[in-house]
Parts: sequence; C-alpha cells; structure tokens
Amino acid sequence: MARVVLATALRPVAADAKEIQVSPGTLEEVLSEVGATYPQLYERIVDSAGVRRFVNIYLNDEDIRSISGLATEVGEDDVLMVIPAVAGGSTDDGSPHPEF
Repeated sequence: MARVVLATALRPVAADAKEIQVSPGTLEEVLSEVGATYPQLYERIVDSAGVRRFVNIYLNDEDIRSISGLATEVGEDDVLMVIPAVAGGSTDDGSPHPEF
C-alpha cells in the first residue's frame, strides 16, 4: 500500500490520522479513495480545477506539479506528503506584514 502523510493542520478533518494507507494508482484515484473515507479532507485538498492552489503534494519528496499533476502515478511503496501552504501573519499592532 502507498501512504499519504498529512500535515498537522489537516489531521482534524481526517479523524486525527497522521497517515492514510491507499491503493496505488494515479494521484486522482488515490485522492478519490481518501475522499471516500474523509470527504472534508478531500474538499481541503481538491477543488473543481484540481489540487488547490495553496496545497502542496509531494511524491517521494518531488512536487506533483512538476511531475504530472493528478495524472501522476503513485506506486505500491510510494509516500505522498500533503502540506497546506502557510502564509500571512501580522505585526505587533495587528496590521499585515508588508510584502518584501
């Protein structure tokens, strides 16, 4: 089985699972399998255009966007890491940080 490792921020919508075992296939098939068990997790990862813009998915440490996106093949021994992008913040007075 392939493994989907979830960043801490995503675990609450996956019954606090750190890792999900999935069948090999395309990334689209793998995410559909995940969505069958954890629909809220699926909605956080995928939208109508594919993988959400601010979600990063790595297949064995390689960004899936640089491979084949949702058509990326996920093998039996592969590890997918799903990490939402983190951005933002504010200064001590609550105003946003200026862009650099």
